[in-house]
Amino acid sequence: MSMRLNKFIASSSDLSRRAADEAIADSRVTVNGKPAEQGMDISATDLVTLDGNTLEPTRDPTTIMLNKPRGYVVSRNGQGSTTVYDLLPEQYRHLNPVGRLDKDSSGLLLLTSDGDLTHELTHPSRQKVKVYEVTLDAPLQPLHQQMITDYGVTLEDGPSKFQVINQGDHYEVTMYEGRNRQIRRTFAALGYTVQTLHRTSFGPYTLGNLAEGNVKVL
Repeated sequence: MSMRLNKFIASSSDLSRRAADEAIADSRVTVNGKPAEQGMDISATDLVTLDGNTLEPTRDPTTIMLNKPRGYVVSRNGQGSTTVYDLLPEQYRHLNPVGRLDKDSSGLLLLTSDGDLTHELTHPSRQKVKVYEVTLDAPLQPLHQQMITDYGVTLEDGPSKFQVINQGDHYEVTMYEGRNRQIRRTFAALGYTVQTLHRTSFGPYTLGNLAEGNVKVL
């Protein structure tokens, strides 16, 4: 039984099929010791390497949802801090995060071995809606709420615009972008400090009643 090489790489690494094609073009992939070619098919007996590392035969991808607590970094190397991998059962520690949540943020974090899913959820042309519960150090002035939602706030890396709805005890933020600490920086530009930031949904996935620190297999 044969399989297209880029599909095999995507199912056996953290690369998407597009990234796998780029790796092949950059001569980072070999098949049976020879440079791989675009569009080629492989069989179960072929030996495929990526950056010199042998890729294991394809397996069904695994995706999990973690309700990340505050105080954990989304990295394998915490550089002195505890990481989300300290929360995961051993069988899930090979998975890669889909996007990021900063150390002081909490909520829905996806981890997967499916490179195509990562590409689908995070590529700028395909980024999905994300919803957060945010609390601030002071009530958000109506004019500032309108500025963020209707016009956007200018940051050093470009304008930032997202929907903000007052839910009484918190603000619901809905956005499609995913720039570094974008929500915190947007409110800070208007003189506010984000006290808590909790992600409740990402694309088709919703946190629901998953307890803090717990994992759900998707």
